[in-house]
Amino acid sequence: MPFKFDVHDRSVYREPAPIDQDSPFQSMMERFDVAAEILELNPGFYEYLCRPARVFMTSVPVVMDTGHVKVFDGIRVIHNNVLGPSKGGIRYAPDVTLSEVKALAAWMTWKCAVVDVPFGGAKGGVVCNPREMSPGELERLTRRYTSDLFNVFGPDRDIPAPDMNTNEQIMAWILDTYSMHSRRTENAVVTGKPVALGGSEGRHEATGRGVMTVTLAALEQIDRSPKDCTVAVQGFGNVGSVAAQLLQEQGCTVVAVSDVTGGYYNADGLDIPAVQQYVKENGGALEGYTEATHVTNEELLTLDVDVLVPAAKEDQITKSIAKDMKARVVVEGANGPTVPAADDILNEKGVLVVPDILANAGGVTVSYFEWVQDRQGYFWSLKRVNKRLKRTMTDAFNRVYETAEKHDTSLRIGAYVVGVSKVAEALRLRGIYA
Repeated sequence: MPFKFDVHDRSVYREPAPIDQDSPFQSMMERFDVAAEILELNPGFYEYLCRPARVFMTSVPVVMDTGHVKVFDGIRVIHNNVLGPSKGGIRYAPDVTLSEVKALAAWMTWKCAVVDVPFGGAKGGVVCNPREMSPGELERLTRRYTSDLFNVFGPDRDIPAPDMNTNEQIMAWILDTYSMHSRRTENAVVTGKPVALGGSEGRHEATGRGVMTVTLAALEQIDRSPKDCTVAVQGFGNVGSVAAQLLQEQGCTVVAVSDVTGGYYNADGLDIPAVQQYVKENGGALEGYTEATHVTNEELLTLDVDVLVPAAKEDQITKSIAKDMKARVVVEGANGPTVPAADDILNEKGVLVVPDILANAGGVTVSYFEWVQDRQGYFWSLKRVNKRLKRTMTDAFNRVYETAEKHDTSLRIGAYVVGVSKVAEALRLRGIYA
């Protein structure tokens, strides 16, 4: 086998995705505007923070297996680097747009600030369909894209990571290409790479583990013990399955899980390790599982449970779904699972929603740990990584919760206030370079 990793596998971690696909940047701005108003943000700072610092567009020529040259559009947006080097994933998809990449880069700025990670926000993408490309074509695409952006990337400038349709192998090619151009090995230029090349222990489970951590923090705020709580998890990929397993280990009763083939419910609780084994032996799908009652994904969202973890995809909790929901706590393991119109309904019902900008920040947090380890040339044990992830996520939840209470607003807006205020204060202290 010429490749250790399946380059067509999706990343185990994806940055927050757009809520409104027609105007993703406007979707980000809706929340930013509310936070800016609460903070009474300086008008000049508002102008500075609501737009990207730099936008790079490049044509990426690739010699295809047929011998013909095909040119792809490459994008890299650096939204902000006030707090430190910019950080963000690279996605390969046929529907990548500049508006989408700009929105995702901004989300990364606020997300890093929320978890107190000293990075700014960035995002990259190549307009292509990786499912229709061979491993060799993907390698040539990745290396040329990296070469074109050699003066953009760097451990102290801009640090890529996996995202939609990119993974450890893609990151390994970026690392190698960048290192060949710089004439020295630069492990810290990317995160989410194989452990053998300086990747971090615990990153694969980091997002799901972060979901578990903030779920426990949320339950503590409403005076509920995990052993008395029922949980439903929509989405049984990396994030959902890890979160379900870890929540069960903490004493929660996971009564329902689902994937694209449908959901499965057992009022007495599911045996999550057994479900994981079934999925592994069944081609990665829950379909046909016999130890539970079949339910639809929509029915799963409205089950009478204490905690709902939407960990599938965006726009799952609509206005109609929100009206029928019975969960007391929602922890957004997915990217943008709640449409804006549903926020007000959930707030009116008293549902505690832990937003994706906080809930799924475990991935970027351990990416930061990976970068730190690479810079030190000293690597941590899995136990140390998990301990520091727990502390980071718990501290971030507490900051967001206290901020939301102070301003009498939702945790979602509280998270934006935390993120925007941190970046704005750093900008004020640094000043504007003339």
